[in-house]
Amino acid sequence: MNIHRKFLLVLLLSSFMGLSSAIADYSEHPDAQKFIDKIENDYDRAQILTFFKSANKQQSIINAMNRPAEKVKSWADYKKIFIQEKRINQGVQFWLENDEILTKASKKYGVAPEIIVAIIGVETSYGRNKGSYRVIDALTTLSFDYPKRSKFFKKQLKSFFLLCKEQNQDPLSLKGSYAGAMGYGQFIPSSYRSFAIDFDGDGFSDIWNNKADAIGSVANYFSQHGWRSGEKIVIPAKFDKSYDVSLVNKLKLDKNIGNLKKIGFHSLYPSSDQIKALPLILENNDGKNYLLGLHNFYVITRYNHSHLYAMAVYELSKLILDRVKNN
Repeated sequence: MNIHRKFLLVLLLSSFMGLSSAIADYSEHPDAQKFIDKIENDYDRAQILTFFKSANKQQSIINAMNRPAEKVKSWADYKKIFIQEKRINQGVQFWLENDEILTKASKKYGVAPEIIVAIIGVETSYGRNKGSYRVIDALTTLSFDYPKRSKFFKKQLKSFFLLCKEQNQDPLSLKGSYAGAMGYGQFIPSSYRSFAIDFDGDGFSDIWNNKADAIGSVANYFSQHGWRSGEKIVIPAKFDKSYDVSLVNKLKLDKNIGNLKKIGFHSLYPSSDQIKALPLILENNDGKNYLLGLHNFYVITRYNHSHLYAMAVYELSKLILDRVKNN
């Protein structure tokens, strides 16, 4: 076989393998059968089988899960994704266009409007990028072909089916992120069912298309996770040379400022020793930034478990707020 024919054969085989990895009949998957056994009391078995026959395995989803920006980028690179003039200006526009709803949500739930706006900005650029994957494809791929987190995503798949039933939605038509998150605020199915609200009173909690519901739902999420109105999010700090590296950037709010001071982490902002905090180091191009994340910082990480994500939301919120004040 000459080299050109050999190359062509390899190319054809690679294409076939790529195609087969993108299309899978999940109704035949053994784990899917076990899943159906557990959910059939809540959903018609034949209907779930129909949905699974139409679900496609997406290798690109698995690839994305294995390299999230929060785990592979420094703060200097990560913030470039979200702290941009375009996103700041879009945030100002979103705020001004939805000022009445934002004010109402902020007053009802005690969550700063700039935080609500920044979350929606970081998640979807104010609805411009809500995700292009079918949610059914994302959740079946991650439930049955991503063992590392299959248990979690099977729970999300069940919540997704129940959500569709409750809201009379077609599971095959809804789109979201590669992790199955949906709408303006990118709620995973369990969060949608637990925290999405009908904020405009039309009888339907719709964070896919309704900005009022999306704003109210983000505010409700933060309220339910313990947001404290008016409290600071981060404060500047100084670390001793002998500080414990293992405590830095860990999302555990189990020490107060007094405890941290004793082990080398010092607040540079007048604060009570009883306030809970966690040490943070952000790698900038011109050096390191030392901070203490407070309770509200930790609350932001309940939305996405990443200190980089929480800092991006915080920084974007400050920039948007400054421009709205000066508008």
